[in-house]
Amino acid sequence: MGEAVSRTEFRNAMARVCAPVNVVTTNGPAGRGGFTATAMCSVTDDPPSVLVCMNSRSAQCPLFIENQRFCVNVLSHDHKELAAHFAGATADMAERYAAADWVEMKSGSHALADAIVALDCELADARLVGTHHLFIGRVVDIRSRSDGNALLYFDRHYVHVPTQLGSFGG
Repeated sequence: MGEAVSRTEFRNAMARVCAPVNVVTTNGPAGRGGFTATAMCSVTDDPPSVLVCMNSRSAQCPLFIENQRFCVNVLSHDHKELAAHFAGATADMAERYAAADWVEMKSGSHALADAIVALDCELADARLVGTHHLFIGRVVDIRSRSDGNALLYFDRHYVHVPTQLGSFGG
């Protein structure tokens, strides 16, 4: 095998992978939290499950683990400022939440009222891999809308790819 890939080389390569922008929230006994994530994907539809990655250095990791629940909110291109708030531009959690309208989901976590999709999850597994925690959530409730265009992140910038039809069109 050749030389190991450097951290910088890997990060630069991953910047070229287009990803949806999500705000992941939690609410429970440990308190309310939330962060912006592009590392999210489906795992399986039986049972319906998703995977979210969170930097283990985040002070919020214990909140998510103790609360045992989270909600993945897929953002629209209208949510750029909200993405910045939850990415750390606003440190105070009350200020982050004050920047949008929220709906309480079955788990108690908060869904963005106008998210393209909100996936309410119970934490099924949490594993530390390198610098990040991998959270696998079993989806217990879904809110979605049929219009809007997802906010995407590509080459270290938010991008907007307009579509003529929502995912339910045709």
